[in-house]
Amino acid sequence: MFVPFLIMLREGIEAALIVGIIASYLKQTGRGQWMPAVWVGVFLAAALALLVGGGLELVSAEFPQKQQELFEGVVGLVAVAILSSMVFWMRKVARSIKHSLHASLDHALEGSRHQVTALIAMVFFAVAREGLETVFFLLAVFQQSEGPAAPVGALLGLILAIGVGFVIYTGSMRLNLGAFLRWTGLFILVVAAGILANSVQALHEAGVWNHLQSVLFDFSTTLPMDGPVGSVLAGMFGYQDAPTTSTLGAYLIYLVVALVMFFLPTPAPARPSTSVSIQ
Repeated sequence: MFVPFLIMLREGIEAALIVGIIASYLKQTGRGQWMPAVWVGVFLAAALALLVGGGLELVSAEFPQKQQELFEGVVGLVAVAILSSMVFWMRKVARSIKHSLHASLDHALEGSRHQVTALIAMVFFAVAREGLETVFFLLAVFQQSEGPAAPVGALLGLILAIGVGFVIYTGSMRLNLGAFLRWTGLFILVVAAGILANSVQALHEAGVWNHLQSVLFDFSTTLPMDGPVGSVLAGMFGYQDAPTTSTLGAYLIYLVVALVMFFLPTPAPARPSTSVSIQ
């Protein structure tokens, strides 16, 4: 439950910040009449995410067992790629996202003859990015989880993200965006490593990857994956009680490379700002 909760919270807050920055800038520049177009863009982006997620889930349910394993492996690999790019992209642009959105708004409203369409498209693509990232991650998590815990966690994360976005917009709260993205990004990379390991295992069960399958150690008697602690570790970090060379190797190689890249210093901004206020 915690992993989908955290991802929905992070992605939801990012989307809420985008919408809040846009709404606040329109209000400050006397263009509040454009807000209905903003909500149309948000609605279309949410509808696209639901359509893609629901469509993929329905299609995969009709697959035979081996094809389901292949689908799970491919979705997991896509989710790892998207999660990784999301973490490093947001780490790079977090300091300048407000300025970038303001510039995009000005361009949409002043540089286009079809202002409504341009504004809807701008909001749609900004929010759809967050929505599609979330869809592929949740698909990977839902396929590797059983029971209602994962969907409930995702729903709670979304509800909390909407609430946080609202209080940020009203000025009741200032969010240290740098710290929030840094710590959640670090956790997401660990989760992505687990998803990658499970994807390698799914590809093996689908008959696609059959190399390096020797079991390195077996904790199934002392810390089984279906036990209370094992299930939590499996759900959060991709724990396997009998990992193979390929699954553990994929986990460790990805994690080492990702963490080295994550902790590399980034160029300091001209005017550092660690908190976000969209007023």
